[in-house]
Amino acid sequence: MSSSGALRSVALLEAAKGGIVLLAGAGALSFIHHDLQHFADRLVRHLHLNPASHAPRIFLKFAEHATDSRLAVLATFAAAYALIRFVEAYGLWRGKTWAEWFAAISGSIYIPFEIFNLLHGHMWVSLAALAINIAVVAVMVNALCRGRGRAVMGDG
Repeated sequence: MSSSGALRSVALLEAAKGGIVLLAGAGALSFIHHDLQHFADRLVRHLHLNPASHAPRIFLKFAEHATDSRLAVLATFAAAYALIRFVEAYGLWRGKTWAEWFAAISGSIYIPFEIFNLLHGHMWVSLAALAINIAVVAVMVNALCRGRGRAVMGDG
């Protein structure tokens, strides 16, 4: 894959992450003035999940303590995160150096957490996230090194 193709692939990944979080924020907004606890209980039952296991328990506890103002704050943070990812995606798509730096740094920040999760039993999801973030960081470092080479040679 070419360097610009790799950058555009990462741009699409970042835009997708922003889109997913934006949808989640919209979902949080849709529960304002509604019974999130009832929905969470029904969803866990419908999916035949054990309510005492880790992920369903976190989801049910969140739903139990959710208020309209907390949902609004969550939706606001989701919108802000999505905006950051969309701006990053735009910058990567256009080959902007600042976006390459941002993607390299933000991808690197997640790696220790993913290793921690991997070591504590969250095998497949953590392994996939770790592999994706290592690939993103590698693509960004490669792009930054290529950019520096072009600038040194006067092609910048």
